[in-house]
Amino acid sequence: MIFVNRLTVVFNKKQRHIDMDGQEIKVALGQNIKNLRSHRQYSQAELAEKSDISIIYLSNIERGKKFPKPAIISQIAESLDVEVYELFKSNFMPKAAVNGKKKLIDRISKDITQKVNLAIETGFKKYRK
Repeated sequence: MIFVNRLTVVFNKKQRHIDMDGQEIKVALGQNIKNLRSHRQYSQAELAEKSDISIIYLSNIERGKKFPKPAIISQIAESLDVEVYELFKSNFMPKAAVNGKKKLIDRISKDITQKVNLAIETGFKKYRK
């Protein structure tokens, strides 16, 4: 589960509180999206169009001002041709942004992907009926 102000992760049915606030998560996500977008030589306009979001919203995500809903994260990942968890991996972040959080982000990124994919799948099944 991700909360805006704190991050709570469940590993093997044990809940662990990780001292990484919501702003740090937003900044890390935004920086990864920006780095991946630049690496693929997409402009903000191109990525926004591919992801079906506004340029202003994408800019706010990249600057760490907004945290997108899981469906939007999934759309951005698909547009960048990466898995959702890769948007949270620290190897796409510049070293200054990592500050010792590489292991933390690597550890939780797969769990986040599973939760997002399950939420999207569940929502899709409800509307499909």
